[in-house]
Amino acid sequence: MTLEFGELLATPRNALRLKLRETARRGRWLLAAIEVRLEKRRSRRKLSDLTDDELCDIGLTRAQATAETSKSWFWF
Repeated sequence: MTLEFGELLATPRNALRLKLRETARRGRWLLAAIEVRLEKRRSRRKLSDLTDDELCDIGLTRAQATAETSKSWFWF
């Protein structure tokens, strides 16, 4: 049972395409996850810059804002 030359090339090519698609999908997922974490970091930094009056306007106390901004930027 021997394979033709064209069949030998076709099988690894399809496997490579599937592998590349899977790698691209995981890469997009990873970039999206990093973007979410960075957005949380940006919003926490903005929260820390608000004055007490501005915090009162959005219904937060300074203690609540401090507790939120002290969270790690990486973890949810």
